[in-house]
Amino acid sequence: MDTKIVQRIRENLQRQRESLFEWLGHTPPLKKKIHLGNADEQAVAQHLQVLNEALGKAEDCTLGLCQVCNDYVETSRIEMDFTACVCIDHYSVEERRKLEAELELAQKVQKSLLPQQLPQIPGMHVAAYSQPAQIVGGDYFDFFRFHNNAHGFAIADVMGKGMPASLLMASLQASLRILAPENDSPLAVMQRLNTLFAHNTQLIKFITIFLGSFDPHTRVLEYCNAGHNPPLLVRKRNEGYSVEWLKPTGAAIGLVESFNFGIEKVTLEAGDVLLLYTDGLTEAMNAQDEEYGEQRLLALLQRAHGSSPQALLHDLRHALRDFTGKVSLHDDFTMIAAKVGEYDN
Repeated sequence: MDTKIVQRIRENLQRQRESLFEWLGHTPPLKKKIHLGNADEQAVAQHLQVLNEALGKAEDCTLGLCQVCNDYVETSRIEMDFTACVCIDHYSVEERRKLEAELELAQKVQKSLLPQQLPQIPGMHVAAYSQPAQIVGGDYFDFFRFHNNAHGFAIADVMGKGMPASLLMASLQASLRILAPENDSPLAVMQRLNTLFAHNTQLIKFITIFLGSFDPHTRVLEYCNAGHNPPLLVRKRNEGYSVEWLKPTGAAIGLVESFNFGIEKVTLEAGDVLLLYTDGLTEAMNAQDEEYGEQRLLALLQRAHGSSPQALLHDLRHALRDFTGKVSLHDDFTMIAAKVGEYDN
């Protein structure tokens, strides 16, 4: 294998390992729990072990060495999955077809980045806003349709900033635009995403992502939450409110070695307000080093419950600006607001 390619892969693997060690050592326990979903830190240790083994192979030039013919596997496969250790030619017809499909998908991902647009969803009104901390950022949101014609939406965050995070998010967007129309369930799409990105040498840190599917006829929201900040669902109940946090159903992509995602369902009702957001919103700081936090977010959402999604996001932006004052944002923040049919456009 070309020494420059090996060097690039080794450097990326080293950065992945350093990022995971940094995350383990500096992330508060509550945030760790959110990112891990239903996994634990032992799963992170297993992922680190796989990274260490790959780095050892990169050091002694055995990374990607085929266990059958002792030649190197295809470079494109190593860059997509650094654990690959058998050439495609040695796989069965079915295994080869699956691998070739993944490689073809990886190539499509580089070419199929499409512009975003707000969807027209019967019985639901939506709005979205995103602001990078730098010129480009690692936050991402998008809307699409699943194979069963359900309306899909996603919000995600690469643990990083700037151009590297932005490029990875572009790949994630393209992947979702390809995968969603081929699958009926957020779980199936999440499984494919994990396959594409978990061992990808371009994944320097990890990705948190909330992926939902909404059926306007049944008003059922089906979702997977891969270590992302729990979206907030507020329902008006008589004189008060009920609040649901759509908690993680699995770990962030690229954070643990073993894949184990769950899927949840919730039935939405007229007047329900759903807010999806990245941690740049709740972790924005003011001059006193205080975070905006979930409680301020919840209080504003309860006050503005009767507003349209557009008005709600407008209020949130102004509330955040008033809270932070002259303190610059240190992270990207992105929001999607959705409200179930109480008014017309």
